[in-house]
Amino acid sequence: MRVVKEAEERKNEILDVAERLFASKGFDRTSTNDILAEIGIARGTLYYHFQSKEEILDAMVERMTDRLARKAKDLAGRKEIPVLQRLTMMIKSLHVSDEWENGIKEQMHKPQNALMHQKMQERLLATMTPLITGLIEEGIAQGICQTDYPAEVAEMTFLYAGTVFDDLMVHDEAEWQKKTAAFIYNLERLLKMEEGSMQEAINPLFQA
Repeated sequence: MRVVKEAEERKNEILDVAERLFASKGFDRTSTNDILAEIGIARGTLYYHFQSKEEILDAMVERMTDRLARKAKDLAGRKEIPVLQRLTMMIKSLHVSDEWENGIKEQMHKPQNALMHQKMQERLLATMTPLITGLIEEGIAQGICQTDYPAEVAEMTFLYAGTVFDDLMVHDEAEWQKKTAAFIYNLERLLKMEEGSMQEAINPLFQA
């Protein structure tokens, strides 16, 4: 018997399957035929929701980053937690989130999946920069830090932090410690804070 599903349910089913296949095979090695075979639907049904494999990827990235953004926004709004700790918790949540299940994060860092990685990075940057900016502005209002460029500092913080404590990067212990110290030192300079004042808040970012 043919199963007829509501449009939104079918769309999410396609994204769920695509996410699993992109994680196991990679974006470049997954075809729309693979997705069709996995779900058992006609090509016309797929094209009703998505015109191309890249459009599926765009929707998958949007869905994942929207879920991550909701968690980050919730953490940023927890005013009972000191602002620097909220900054730490918010950034770290992006790297330990359940949204990276099915091996999708590992796949994103493979050369053949550069497009997937680029799209995710661009959307996360656009989503996270305003949230980090808001925390920096909150810190300025409290007299904790100072900068004339909160949005630019937020952008640099997100991009550099994502590179430094990416758990797929390989560093020996000495190099890891040096990069950690450099990140904290430079962020303190950008925010005109006394040396060592961010140590306690930022260190958890680099711990397992």
